[in-house]
Amino acid sequence: MKHPRDKRRDSRPQPPRKGGAAPVQARDRVERPQERKPEPQRPAPRQDHQAEPKAEPRKLVRREGALPAERLPLILEVAPNDDYALLDSGDGQKLEQYGPYRIVRPEGQAIWQRALPARDWDRVDAIFTGDTDEEGLGRWRFPKEPLGETWPMRHDGLHYQGRFTSFRHVGVFPEQATHWDHMARLIENAKRPVKVLNLFGYTGLASLVAARAGAEVTHVDASKKAIGWARENQEMAGLATKPIRWICEDAMKFVEREERRGSRYDIILFDPPAYGRGPKGEVWQLFESLPAMTDICRSILTPKPLAVVLTAYSIRASFFAIHALMRDTFAGMGGTIESGELVIREKSAGRALSTSLFSRWVAQ
Repeated sequence: MKHPRDKRRDSRPQPPRKGGAAPVQARDRVERPQERKPEPQRPAPRQDHQAEPKAEPRKLVRREGALPAERLPLILEVAPNDDYALLDSGDGQKLEQYGPYRIVRPEGQAIWQRALPARDWDRVDAIFTGDTDEEGLGRWRFPKEPLGETWPMRHDGLHYQGRFTSFRHVGVFPEQATHWDHMARLIENAKRPVKVLNLFGYTGLASLVAARAGAEVTHVDASKKAIGWARENQEMAGLATKPIRWICEDAMKFVEREERRGSRYDIILFDPPAYGRGPKGEVWQLFESLPAMTDICRSILTPKPLAVVLTAYSIRASFFAIHALMRDTFAGMGGTIESGELVIREKSAGRALSTSLFSRWVAQ
């Protein structure tokens, strides 16, 4: 898989271009000051970091023991439903239905022709226009009437806040729904207390699904604004009393600290960008940083863990790369490594739009 993807959810800017070549981009979480109105004051999210000496690079040693079983390729698919539907795609764009709104956004992988006639593409509520290379602010155009910055959305009965951001996203990545459903089943079937760690958690849908299923959740994101949005979503979903820790912190620093503290989790989700910077200038490079984070995630599992789920966007690699990493990391643990792609099934012509690569270890 060598497909570019729009920037993604991290408060971390892309490195500067060199020689005019376009960088590999991850879905970006940057929310620039111009794109949001002032928010009401709320309790500050927990800053789970203290002044500490710079840690030495983690020394990785290949784990001994039998490799986990493997299942691949596994294609996890999201079909159209009342909450979300990919109505059509083509010519570098996608036509989506989010609750009451029809939206057009750029989609670099949609290199085929549209299946629906122009009149269906014209009958929309919002269109993302402007700088699709995301070097500057993008813009939304509202053909019918101006819409507010936010609007209520829903996923499987969970209410949350949609937002028209200047980096083309609206606050949810529907392709992740299959991971959320799988996680909820694991939590419910465990018949015991389950602790979930959600790294690079963005606006919190995975955290809300886990909390609703009965888990104690720790949600980590480097963006204060993303955490503020996630807390709004918790209120909207009616889950204010559920045990969710909202932590604004660099993900790598957080897991390193959890390892030292002896903290343990039954399920870990991590959904890192290709490149990024943390709130204190910490640098994340996926191919350089991912092996160490994966190794730490194994070390902070409980004695009877349930799953570890890795999703990778916008990397110039096949899912076989992260599959091999996960399988090596979980040697001696038993279970199965399942790897493949997340896709969204189109409503018009039934085509599958691939959105990301994933690899997950499941205990059973």
